[in-house]
Amino acid sequence: MQDPLVYLNGVFAPLSEAKIPVLDRGFIFGDGVYEVIPMYAGKLFRARQHMARLFRSLAAVSIANPHSEQEWMALIARVTSAYTADYAVSDQLVYMQVTRGVARRAHAFPKDAEPTVFIMTNAFTPPAAEVCDNGVACITVEDQRWLRCDIKSISLLGNVLAAQQAAEQGATEAIQFRDGFLTEGASSNVWVVKDGKLMGPPTNALILEGIRYGLIAELCAACNIPFEARRIARNDVFAADEVLLSSAGREVLPVVALDGQPVGNGKPGPVFRRLHAAYQDAKRA
Repeated sequence: MQDPLVYLNGVFAPLSEAKIPVLDRGFIFGDGVYEVIPMYAGKLFRARQHMARLFRSLAAVSIANPHSEQEWMALIARVTSAYTADYAVSDQLVYMQVTRGVARRAHAFPKDAEPTVFIMTNAFTPPAAEVCDNGVACITVEDQRWLRCDIKSISLLGNVLAAQQAAEQGATEAIQFRDGFLTEGASSNVWVVKDGKLMGPPTNALILEGIRYGLIAELCAACNIPFEARRIARNDVFAADEVLLSSAGREVLPVVALDGQPVGNGKPGPVFRRLHAAYQDAKRA
């Protein structure tokens, strides 16, 4: 079967034919941003929120947005439609990346570089029912990333190192703490439940405000689950009745063990069950 169709700088081509120069600043410096949008049954989920975050990230690093929202949607539609036609898969994860472009290697911004734009998509399989029924194990690590985690930057070495620590210990995710307070996972937002209330760290420069962050707050309101954004100490996480992860790829997952210790009673809890059911309804609406 042929490679999936991707988009790179005005050209649609098979993935194996998409090439960038070695002096692209994304390759040299990690100088760029990205976004990931889930698609269910051929329909992008919360696309407007994802595009708004992409635009915020571009503005935060002073990369000129190369397309209007309408143009972005048209490019995505071409890539996802081709994937659906070639692979008969309508649940997908769409990946978009914009770098500052190609220029002589120097740290300061080049004056005349054109942004490099890349779009691809892959089949998306949500977490299996068995995983949701049994929950996942996580570890904790010190958050050693930079101080602008609110920008969805392609410079992900800190996240990669944390994720590798989790992988080496057979864990699903590394839950990070900075100065004793919860920030987020290597690639997910983290939630704590105590006495029926769901709590998450406040949105600031130290966490990426996941699109699921706003969605979880909306689902809590719809399900009459009390919700609070506040600083959460490490001890509060270990004393929680439930701990949850959320991301585009993981949707909502229950954490049943943390650093080898059970979370709550060591089983997925009632708040997870309600939020997971509401999430499934929302994504198919």
